[in-house]
Amino acid sequence: MNNTRIYLILVGVMLIWGLNVPLLKIIVDSFMPVTVTSVRIFTASICVLIILAFLKLLRKPTLKETFYIAAGGLLNVVCHHYFLSVGLTMTSSTNGGLILGLGPMLTAILSIIFLNQRLTMIRLTGFILGLTGVGFTILAGSKGVSSMNTGDIYIFISIFTQACSFIIIKKACRTLDPRLMTGYMLFFGSFVLFLISLVTEPGGLASLTEGTPEVWGVFFTSAILATAIGHMTYNYAIGMVGPAETSIFMNLSTFFALAGSALILHEAVYASHLFGLLFIVSGVILGSGAYEEFRHRHHKHEASSSG
Repeated sequence: MNNTRIYLILVGVMLIWGLNVPLLKIIVDSFMPVTVTSVRIFTASICVLIILAFLKLLRKPTLKETFYIAAGGLLNVVCHHYFLSVGLTMTSSTNGGLILGLGPMLTAILSIIFLNQRLTMIRLTGFILGLTGVGFTILAGSKGVSSMNTGDIYIFISIFTQACSFIIIKKACRTLDPRLMTGYMLFFGSFVLFLISLVTEPGGLASLTEGTPEVWGVFFTSAILATAIGHMTYNYAIGMVGPAETSIFMNLSTFFALAGSALILHEAVYASHLFGLLFIVSGVILGSGAYEEFRHRHHKHEASSSG
């Protein structure tokens, strides 16, 4: 599959992920968040494993691959989804979607540290712009730092742990198909989350009996489209084109999350949200290396044209 096709597929994944943020808000407001998240991810893992069985990609991982699966599962599934689900009960879907837009910048920083990618002044500028955008987002509609929402901090931890997992996925995909790794990570992570829910949410399972058909429809849409197909496709793209390059597209998820929160949940969008979005997207373009790659290709095209 060439890069152009992968990029077009990633745009579709970002649309699903962006619209999934307000859907998750509906789910965690209807049930106890950690319990329903563990069930949602378990449902997604079964979907992924069934798809991989049809593709004849199922196999037993090696000991080293099992370590990668466990580490990726703890970061990408347990930590990411735990802090995301709990954080969304404390803050708005709009704020959550915008903070999740930091993913590309965080992935680029970790790629520089662990994958030996080069830090340039342009990327450093992007990192600063991205952090500025998060500041606007967190303070949107608030009275200042003293009223900073704990949920916003949880969302930040969520996207940071996910960015860490992308580095692990890139290392693991040298021998393990990232789609298979996704299935194993989701399966492992769902059980860990369920154990956590038994301790933190004693009435979690009972809360699942209170959902309406509409909410369960939202649940299965999120589990199958966003978690199963979305994560399987995104992790496959990481193996094909790299974590930093793939994460460039996550800024589209930020835009779709903002639009979805306004359209689905009718949440207010403040000027500071738009300023935050502007800074985050600018930070992503500069910090992830997208601008440098575009400039390099432009200069190369000019040189070939003049030659």
